[in-house]
Amino acid sequence: MKDIDSNTNLTSIHEVKYYIASFVDIHGISKAKMVPADHLEEMKNGSEMFTGAALDGVPQNVNDDEVAAHPDLSRSITLPWNKSIVWCPSDLYVKDKSFEACSRTILKRVIAEALDYGLSFNLGIEAEFFIFKGTHSDFTPLSERDNLGKAAYDVRLLLDNIDIVNEIVTAMNELGWGVYSFDHEDANGQVEIDFNFSDVLTMCDRFVFLRFMAGEIARKHGAFVSFMPKPLAHLTGSGAHFNMSATDKNGNNVFKSDSQNGQVSDLAKFFSGGIIKHAAAITAVIAPTVNSYKRLTKRTSASGFTWAPIVASFGSNNRTNMLRTPMAGNRVECRAVDSSVNPYLAAALLISAGLEGVKNEISPGEHYTENLYEVSVDQLEKQGVKFLPKSLIEAITAFEASDLAHRVFGESMFHSYCKYKKQEWEEYHQYVSEWEISRYLKMF
Repeated sequence: MKDIDSNTNLTSIHEVKYYIASFVDIHGISKAKMVPADHLEEMKNGSEMFTGAALDGVPQNVNDDEVAAHPDLSRSITLPWNKSIVWCPSDLYVKDKSFEACSRTILKRVIAEALDYGLSFNLGIEAEFFIFKGTHSDFTPLSERDNLGKAAYDVRLLLDNIDIVNEIVTAMNELGWGVYSFDHEDANGQVEIDFNFSDVLTMCDRFVFLRFMAGEIARKHGAFVSFMPKPLAHLTGSGAHFNMSATDKNGNNVFKSDSQNGQVSDLAKFFSGGIIKHAAAITAVIAPTVNSYKRLTKRTSASGFTWAPIVASFGSNNRTNMLRTPMAGNRVECRAVDSSVNPYLAAALLISAGLEGVKNEISPGEHYTENLYEVSVDQLEKQGVKFLPKSLIEAITAFEASDLAHRVFGESMFHSYCKYKKQEWEEYHQYVSEWEISRYLKMF
């Protein structure tokens, strides 16, 4: 079967042998079945069935029915490293009815709610990850000289990773994603790749695919990539900053203001106010793992501050805020999102909270420009600033108490998410770490 590549809007004819009907589990990891090309019509009609019981955090249907993947061919992606295979992001259905607990469907419900209000949302995600060699128990950066205390932007270290990074960037550009910058980030072995924004659903599909693609490309080179938020305790972690904006029915960016110095429109401020109001519950989804909270700290790394937020605050070009408005003044950036995120669930909750802020004109509070790491806890509390949760259990407790989270996720996914994340915390809490052994074994 010949395929017309819709990723670049160019007629790229090549032989396609297989199609992947892909959906995600609770972690935003691509799960799929593959069909031969001559079975595409059957796949389009939901021939590929899955049982939720086999997947992390995906709730089973109440009648124990299997779910079917219905591919979104308009956003399909031909694998750059194997053009005989096409990856298709998919929505889950049960007996021809939309499965309410599908992550992608949850986001699509929020997109429809926003459209009813006259808004379409765009999203850019800054992709940060580590490139390592070795094993789970013994891993290091690829280069023996990638051990600097201040590794950020070091061109020598970037070049040490260039074979893998170049292949990833080339593939992204082949797909029409428009990479415009990449660099060696702050931590040893860490890379950031920045590429063009798109509508929110397309961007979430692309981020899921990027994690999959980066892993496959690194593997070809005898390395592996890690999207773990903080694999190195003494260094900074990996964010996946969400840069959000909205357009009206005429395509105008309604977040943009005519003022200068990174100011945004009143609508964008109200959007931010809704997110600030629900920040604690949102954190359980945008920082979804036990390890995420090792990143959300002001504790200094080898090169200085972590530059990850610790308070639910709003401000201009200030990297210590949860929400900041970069100098262009055309978007709101959420800096608390990390690289382990399920982008569909995160985008759904952030946008829904923001819409509540817009509808009710919720203020985001004081506009912070100073380094909030250097402001005392007492002073921040007197100003009414709320600190972000310091652990997964604190965040999931706030999530479980949130009517907004319950409404956005729906009954089935809401309860499954709470159950899974509380179990994850319990397993971690029962683990005896090397730190505990070192500190307590002979202490008493």
